[in-house]
Amino acid sequence: MKEKQAPFLEQAGPDVARPAFRRIVAKFGTNLLTAGTERLNLEVMAALVGQVARLHAQGVEVIIVSSGAVAAGRAKLGLKRSRRDIPFKQVLASVGQSCLMDAYDKLFQWHDITVAQTLLTRADLSDRLRYLNARNTLLALLELGVIPIVNENDVVAVEEIQDLAFGDNDNLSAMVANLVDADLLVILTDIDGLYTADPRIDARATLIRHVDHIDAYVEGLAGGSGSSRGTGGMATKIQAAKLATAGGTAVAIAEGRARDVLLRLAGGEPLGTIFTPISTRLESRKRWLLGGASRRGKIVLDQGAVTAVRDRGCSLLPAGITRVKGRFQRGEPVDLVDSEGNSIACGISNYSSADVELIKGCQSRCIEERLGYEYGEEVVHRNNLVLL
Repeated sequence: MKEKQAPFLEQAGPDVARPAFRRIVAKFGTNLLTAGTERLNLEVMAALVGQVARLHAQGVEVIIVSSGAVAAGRAKLGLKRSRRDIPFKQVLASVGQSCLMDAYDKLFQWHDITVAQTLLTRADLSDRLRYLNARNTLLALLELGVIPIVNENDVVAVEEIQDLAFGDNDNLSAMVANLVDADLLVILTDIDGLYTADPRIDARATLIRHVDHIDAYVEGLAGGSGSSRGTGGMATKIQAAKLATAGGTAVAIAEGRARDVLLRLAGGEPLGTIFTPISTRLESRKRWLLGGASRRGKIVLDQGAVTAVRDRGCSLLPAGITRVKGRFQRGEPVDLVDSEGNSIACGISNYSSADVELIKGCQSRCIEERLGYEYGEEVVHRNNLVLL
């Protein structure tokens, strides 16, 4: 039987290198997804989905941060651009989000891939418990082979949009990249990358291929806001690159309709503008965990747990815990130490100190029986742990 193919999908060229990255966040902008029109362009979306599907088949974990809900809502309702107030934007996003996800769902079905909608706000990533829940959910989806499709949650109170919104999905994509420890953030747009001047009005403008450090000069090159369809221009993309590279993630800003652009970038080809991370992901995560003001508690491990965590890269289960020192809340960083007080690792606890005191030494299946609830079988998941 002939294998089914996604409609409109251009097949990747045979010369595309195998992926050089393990986990990628790919941001698709409104102008890219609409191909500069007033509605979603399924041909463009199918080509992008096909590339994501190929990476997925090669074992690369991909999270999509997608714009386009407002544009899809406007097209669905047949409305013009005369209104731009926040409540009206909420209406368009509410209508368009389902249209956007329906398009992704159907396109990924051609590749037998399941997708999951994830709506986030800045508050979700500022609050320690929401941060932990969002991180655990996204990483669990990736472990199950599901592709998360993330968007800003525009359908919230007016005050929240004004005070806590990301303002654009460029910065959201950088925060997601830091959230999941991505190796590469790809921001796909309708322009090749960062230029020395605006190429639309200056014929002498040249593409900057590589940026080692984002300084005032680089930020000045980015200019002002974006087009009438999207909210993020080059300035927000540079802000996003600055945030992501500080967290240890490499960043690429590239033209999204270039042939096999995602596959080529994933294979290490230097397309568009590449921004070098200024620290490793491990260094960045260590700084965050070690510098946490709330890191006051310690969990004492037995020798079996020390070996499992330190030597085998396992999560910390309650059965391997002998004592709890200090007080901490769920979602706060804690020290993991051996019986002599030597630090083994630090990580984010799924349970408060009071909860850990009740479940220490027990099997994971007994957690709910002892507490009346559970947040997972691990006290500290390996994805939220750094060895010292």
